[in-house]
Amino acid sequence: MRKPISPNLHGLLDYATMAAVFLAPRLLPMPRRARRTARRLAAGYTAMSAMTEYPLAVRPTLPWRTHGQVDRVLGALLPTLPFLFGFGRHRAARNFFLGLAAVTVAVTLLTDWDRTPEVAAGNGAA
Repeated sequence: MRKPISPNLHGLLDYATMAAVFLAPRLLPMPRRARRTARRLAAGYTAMSAMTEYPLAVRPTLPWRTHGQVDRVLGALLPTLPFLFGFGRHRAARNFFLGLAAVTVAVTLLTDWDRTPEVAAGNGAA
C-alpha cells in the first residue's frame, strides 16, 4: 500500500509546520524557555528541510531517508522537551509541544519514504 504523503507534500508540510512553530511563541503565552526551544527547533528543522533531497530543497545534500530517520527521532523526543527544559507545568507550552509531536508522528507514519524524491536540477543537484 502506497502511503499518501509524497516527498513534495512532505516538504510543504515541513515548511508550513516550522513557520507555525516559529510563530507560536508570539501567539501563545509561553515561558521564555519554551519560546527559545520553539524558535531553535524551527530554525534547525528549517535548515534540515532546506538541505533534504526533495523537491523544495534549497541545497539538496541530506538524503531523503536520513530526513525520515530524523523525523522518527524527533517524534519520540518532542514530548519530552517541556520536561527536559523545565516548562512541563506550563499548560499552553506543554500542550503545544505534545501536539507538535502528534503531528510529527502522524506525518512520519503517512509519508512514503520508499518513493524517490524528484529533485529539480535548479536546486543544486549534481
